[in-house]
Amino acid sequence: MVDLESEVPRLPPRYRFRDLLLGDQNLLNDDRVQVEFYANESTFKETLKLFFIKNQRSSLRIQVFDFSLKVLSCILYMCRVVTDDPSKGHGCWGCPNQTYIFLKIDWSPIMWVERSLLIWPLQVSVAVICLFETVLLTYLSYKGNIWEQIIRLTFILEMVNTVPFLLTVMWLPLRNLFIPVFLNCWLAKHALENMINDLHRAIQRTQSAIFNQVLILISTLFCLIFTCICGIQHLERAGKNLTLFDSWYFCVVTFSTVGYGDVTPNVWPSKLLVIIMISVALVVLPIQFEQLAYLWMERQKSGGNYSRHRAQTEKHVVLCVSSLKIDLLMDFLNEFYAHPGLQDYYVIILCPTEMDPQVRRVLQIPLWSQRVIYLQGSALKDQDLIRAKLDNAEACFILSSRCEVDRTAADHQTILRAWAVKDFAPKCPIYVQILKPENKFHVKFADHVVCEEEFKYAMLALNCICPATSTLITLLVHTSQGLEGQQSPEHWHRTYGKCSGNEVYNIAMRDSVFFSEYMGKSFTYTSFKSHKKYGVCLIGVCREDSKSILLNPGPQFRMSPNDTCFYINITKEEYSTFKTQRERMVSRPRLPVPSVIASMGKMPTGTVAIDLQDAGCKPHCGPTLCLPPEDFKGNSRRPSISPVLEVPDTSSLHTGDLYSDQSEDENLPSDEDVSTEDYVKGYSPNLPYIGSSPTLCHLLKEKVPYCCLRLEGGCQHNNFEDAKVYNFKNKLIIVSAETAGNGLYNFIVPLRASYRLKKELNPIVLLLDNQPDTQFLEAICWFPMVFYMVGSIDNLDDLLRCGVSFAANMVVVDKESTMSAEEDYMADAKTIVNVQTLFRLFSSLSIITELTHPANMRFMQFRAKDWYSLALSKLEKKEREKGSNLAFMFRLPFAAGRVFSIGMLDTLLYQSFVKDYIISVTRLLLGLDTTPGSGFLCSMQISEDDLWIQTYGRLYQKLCSTVGDIPIGIYRTESQMADSSEQCEPYSQSQLSICVEDFDDAKEQTDIELPPVAGGLHRSSTSSDPSDGKAPLLRRKSMQWARKLSWRGPRGNQRGAQRGAQQGLRARRSERQELAELVNNRMKSLGLSATAYDDMSENQSTHSHTYVLINPSPDTKLELNDIVYIIRSDPVGYVPKAGDSRESLGSNTCLGEHTKTESSF
Repeated sequence: MVDLESEVPRLPPRYRFRDLLLGDQNLLNDDRVQVEFYANESTFKETLKLFFIKNQRSSLRIQVFDFSLKVLSCILYMCRVVTDDPSKGHGCWGCPNQTYIFLKIDWSPIMWVERSLLIWPLQVSVAVICLFETVLLTYLSYKGNIWEQIIRLTFILEMVNTVPFLLTVMWLPLRNLFIPVFLNCWLAKHALENMINDLHRAIQRTQSAIFNQVLILISTLFCLIFTCICGIQHLERAGKNLTLFDSWYFCVVTFSTVGYGDVTPNVWPSKLLVIIMISVALVVLPIQFEQLAYLWMERQKSGGNYSRHRAQTEKHVVLCVSSLKIDLLMDFLNEFYAHPGLQDYYVIILCPTEMDPQVRRVLQIPLWSQRVIYLQGSALKDQDLIRAKLDNAEACFILSSRCEVDRTAADHQTILRAWAVKDFAPKCPIYVQILKPENKFHVKFADHVVCEEEFKYAMLALNCICPATSTLITLLVHTSQGLEGQQSPEHWHRTYGKCSGNEVYNIAMRDSVFFSEYMGKSFTYTSFKSHKKYGVCLIGVCREDSKSILLNPGPQFRMSPNDTCFYINITKEEYSTFKTQRERMVSRPRLPVPSVIASMGKMPTGTVAIDLQDAGCKPHCGPTLCLPPEDFKGNSRRPSISPVLEVPDTSSLHTGDLYSDQSEDENLPSDEDVSTEDYVKGYSPNLPYIGSSPTLCHLLKEKVPYCCLRLEGGCQHNNFEDAKVYNFKNKLIIVSAETAGNGLYNFIVPLRASYRLKKELNPIVLLLDNQPDTQFLEAICWFPMVFYMVGSIDNLDDLLRCGVSFAANMVVVDKESTMSAEEDYMADAKTIVNVQTLFRLFSSLSIITELTHPANMRFMQFRAKDWYSLALSKLEKKEREKGSNLAFMFRLPFAAGRVFSIGMLDTLLYQSFVKDYIISVTRLLLGLDTTPGSGFLCSMQISEDDLWIQTYGRLYQKLCSTVGDIPIGIYRTESQMADSSEQCEPYSQSQLSICVEDFDDAKEQTDIELPPVAGGLHRSSTSSDPSDGKAPLLRRKSMQWARKLSWRGPRGNQRGAQRGAQQGLRARRSERQELAELVNNRMKSLGLSATAYDDMSENQSTHSHTYVLINPSPDTKLELNDIVYIIRSDPVGYVPKAGDSRESLGSNTCLGEHTKTESSF
């Protein structure tokens, strides 16, 4: 057994008990020496220096005391002057009156004065103290050169004003000797400057240069005037005997250059003094003013400070940016101050660069000058953060510079700023904008984070399967009252502008008038009833004990009083007033409309009531939205729709299998030879970056070799050279990008999500300028039908090889290398020209483009003589003059969802300050986040067989009662048929372009040759608008409106214009033929079939314009080819029985149906 005592080491001597009692004997023999540090500071001189000079607080007290003595000496001098009577005679103390005449002047009044026994000891005492202090400070400041201390001006003045008083004590006759004590004002000025410096140093605040300079200027001016007053008054004792007030009056009149002349100096010494003082003032004061002006200009550049008192009594937010441009500033200010609750907030801008001239002019406007403060400084410096009072701020917005060539470096700067802000003010909420998704996890601690590339690529992907998703999201996250376009004669302008005012709001269910009456009911029932009664669209809910927002949790979800409801409406419920149906009937008895929100404005006439009779009768379910009975046409009553159940039938609710491969398209018979057996549902095994949300997707059982991912390069596994030989059943989606960044992963995921039908997955081709790296290929090799090709959008051969001639969508991503330009708005020049070339070569191709600047959207698919677009341009200018934040919304490419700018989503971060849920809701809509039980955004198309539903409200009921889907808007297409192919140029589906000149030139012929209904441009014949009978008249008025807003030149040149228009048409036709021949020749040289391009060229007989209606009124008429945005419930959480509701929808509700070949989209 091991002896434990031998294993335990002995205690050191100092810890033994006997050593504690007797002391450590070993230390007595220790040869160590104790060393004292800083022994030089223990001397008497160093102790005095520490007290009088080095120590900040004691030095400040000494300076205050010195300043008080100097001021007291000046006051005692003025008291002596007031009590002195020159008429009593002049001479030494105790001597008879004396006279000293020299140079025709009696110097005795100047040499001798009368001091009372009360003032003389006080002046002597002050002089002795000042002399002792001066000698002591001179001794402490002595560094080896005594003459440097002696010849200082302050030392000389101290000797002149103090030593003579000591002489008066030694020899009493000198008690009446004149001593220029008034010169102590200059010593007081010097002490004041030192005191201010010590004050700033003691309280540890940044010294204000302007404050010091103003103080120096004021004190210098005061000292000049005070010296002149006292000097002239004393010298004039030998002349007019001026009083202090007369001398003051003379100095003010003289220095102000007024010069009345009623009071003038009488003797030459006083005149000489005036000359000297004016000369000094002319030299000193301009220098002081120049320094002050320079500091003021520097202050204007740096922005100054935000006072601590204002920070504690007022609310403010801090905006940190690398460089501030006028567009970024106005977007932030307009969106931030659009909310009524933020009108009293101040915005502090912290930017390291000088203020831009345009920004300076804007901030001088009274509207912003009282609210916005610009500070030049860095967020990495605590001093600048103190100036911005960040620790008292309500929030801090940190924005990245998206115009940088190196976007990764821009993100690194943003990350450092976020870290610095979090370190300085841990409790301040931080709102961060990041560019690259791989850098997002560095700022995970921030309260709200918006990753630009995540949102950008997700919206581009959804634009391919849900048209105009970018427009839908942009309008939802912008603040608007829906007043845009209300003065326009165009009907679609008014409807589109009104619906654009819808936003996402939230409210507790127990506090809501909209939803409180539906407690305990199902979610779909609550959504339908609230939309029918109030016109609001309930899209999501959040439980009290959960932070996760659920979009359309399905009919099985029961509403609870503590739930938070998320809804789409024109305004918040708190800002709404309500009128019952009886009140509305009293005010307008002939309009039996339901009660609606008063703030929503005038609703179209009609009824929102939905016929619920014969609810138990189940209509025949076919390939459409439950077709009505065959005898419907002979019956005067419209068919009924099943009611939405308050509580769902639990027998029809099932729990889906997360990884089940059973989907709708697999249960349906299909003649297509498409093998989907190799597809499985799962999560991507290789996420490209940290922080990406896992999404259940369609994946391959085995990953594709890297060589097979290249589209045009044959390998040992296949010998395919272009997209045509793959024989894809669905049309391609082509993405043109500069590099294969991690953001492209967010483009692929929404298109391969598990809730997409396998048979409708579109092949994805990435057209990249640079070869992708291995990490990116590893991330995409598990997704089916995803390829890449190295090429450029500038090269026609590359476009043809990647399959542009039979592609459904062409997505053009703005290149990073072109985002920075000498002229900001020229950053999009290359992208715009490339897209214009694509548009001219492949006019029926759906091109989706991303731009850096929203203002450049007007150049997309540009036509110089498109008078309708020019009229829209003037409408946009009018809306901008009215202060609209959505003036660009009427641009046809934006309304159709063909172009967007990621800068328009900056408002998403700004709105999150008021709506902390808006980022989460947007991410769920775009599919960036997936929450169990939460639905997803998709769409369905209205066919001819679905027009029996008639109205949007009835469609809402149909979807809620059958599949549990929630519609949120309509993507509407208004088709125009050209009079003839010779009159107007064929246009693309993506943009309506009406040539007013050609319309007027052909008007007479069409009136003669065609029936009245076919004349001009009209809406689709399937439109259910009751004003269709007046369509030609409305269209003619629209043409008159466009012609009125457009400049057309003198009327005398109409015939010449007609001839020019005919020549232009012939030139355009020949140009189209040349372009077609060019493309066909290139396709033949590459060994490609030109059939697809010929089919694309022939499909140009019609053109249309499209727009988005968010949450339209229930009585909105459905039209043919309307695409309805719907939020579908999670298929995992709710899977109906076979043959039930979802099968009744057939192919028309299948996601992505509109992307098929036969679709007009």
